[in-house]
Amino acid sequence: MDLSIIIPVKDEAGNLASLAQEVDAALKDQGWQWECVWVDDGSTDGSLDIIKGLHEAAPHHRYLSFGENAGQSAALLAGFEAARGGIIATLDGDGQNDPADLPAMVELILDGSADMVNGYRAKRRDSGLRKIASKIANGARNAFTGKTVRDVGCSTRAFRAVCVRGLPGFVNMHRFFPTLVAVRGYRLAELPVNHRPRSHGISKYTINNRLWVGLLDLFGVWWLNKRVIRYRICDKS
Repeated sequence: MDLSIIIPVKDEAGNLASLAQEVDAALKDQGWQWECVWVDDGSTDGSLDIIKGLHEAAPHHRYLSFGENAGQSAALLAGFEAARGGIIATLDGDGQNDPADLPAMVELILDGSADMVNGYRAKRRDSGLRKIASKIANGARNAFTGKTVRDVGCSTRAFRAVCVRGLPGFVNMHRFFPTLVAVRGYRLAELPVNHRPRSHGISKYTINNRLWVGLLDLFGVWWLNKRVIRYRICDKS
């Protein structure tokens, strides 16, 4: 398996069928063996039934289902564990990320230019308040961690599977994912990606559950960064 795409889902029934079609269209001519792993995070709107239908129609669409809501970080970690590809990519289930951006990211990894490619939303389709909150959070994360990442909140990413082996699992880890990978010494590249307005459903994030909690989490990530174990093996038998 060359590529695994992980898509966390929480009550996104109106977006899933069209997103699956876009994933298929983006990858059909690439010549890679690939799978798409949908992780249902305790949806109550029929999302799981739709995902099961995708799997029945095309087995390369796989799924995991949580018994109750565990959060986006848990969904991503479960997807990483289930992934069979040497390269893993991620998208959000709300349809705002464009699967057509993934092939260029994967190619940068395949040609050895980077271990992880993180997207940044050149033209964000969010409210002004969410843009301001994101800018504050990005700046604070970069200041605390010493790693400059343009848009840590963008979920359009691709990376070697080895990048996520042994990552510390904690609530809201996904907000620091590019930084945690970079801190471990992996090469990080960034590409501009398409960002689209939401067509169906409502966002699960607000200023209260994103900005303030994210700033508090910075202290924990700062501590991890200071305490990370680094070594380089130069010879072995």
